[in-house]
Amino acid sequence: MQTRTGRPLAPSCSTPTAADSGARTRLTRMGPGLEDCPSSALPRGETSVSVSGVILAAGTGTRFGGAESKVWALLGERSLLTHAIEAFVRSGEVDELVVVVRVGEEPRLAALPPVGLPPHVIAGGERRQDSARAGLAVATREYILVHDGARPLVSPDLIGRVLAAARRYGAAVPVLPVVDTLRYARAGLLRRDTVDREGLVQIQTPQGFRRDLLLNAYANAERQGLELPDDAAAVLASGHPVAAVPGDPRNLKITRPEDLNLAARFLGGPVPG
Repeated sequence: MQTRTGRPLAPSCSTPTAADSGARTRLTRMGPGLEDCPSSALPRGETSVSVSGVILAAGTGTRFGGAESKVWALLGERSLLTHAIEAFVRSGEVDELVVVVRVGEEPRLAALPPVGLPPHVIAGGERRQDSARAGLAVATREYILVHDGARPLVSPDLIGRVLAAARRYGAAVPVLPVVDTLRYARAGLLRRDTVDREGLVQIQTPQGFRRDLLLNAYANAERQGLELPDDAAAVLASGHPVAAVPGDPRNLKITRPEDLNLAARFLGGPVPG
């Protein structure tokens, strides 16, 4: 098993308290908190931990089109999923990889060239939360990093930042501030009221958690019959705060075919025709 050691945590970014955890960690409203801390203030701790990377690749990708899952679309010479897997291996942060694919696609992943850390390959469910729980059931390490397989450009640096914050706070997600004007629309017409974007953020992956915390959060969500957009939603519903760390604009989620063009530009390679 690989272990990791690092610098002590910097004291400048304090742990959220019960009084201010909402301001620091709400995913829809960012108050002063980790987003104001440089990534150098979020290093790994001095004790070693074990980490499972769970990559979700079982979605239908209806907006992307095509008969197969979008994670198999090529970006350069490799699939989106391969890019994501390789990023986790390069990061050196994970001891274990679990890849959750659509039913019947397990052999396809097994046929990919070795990436240095053989993954556990399992079939997912109908919903994202079903696939996440399936991956979590197989993952065995102390900390879990859950990532969307359709985010091929995740960087090892971002993986490290999320893990460092998860170790400190128990739960952490990368976020980006919302910069565009937001307004409601109905029946194809804009409404007059504009959404105040102060503190609003976009949520990315990987999302990092203590394994026991995430297991309990999903069990709680199952009892309540909650529909969850991501793993952080389960943890927030359980009453535990989730820390926000600076995300990466290049860590885009491939949703439509034209997103591949932007991803190719980020990679510096040829733009798909």
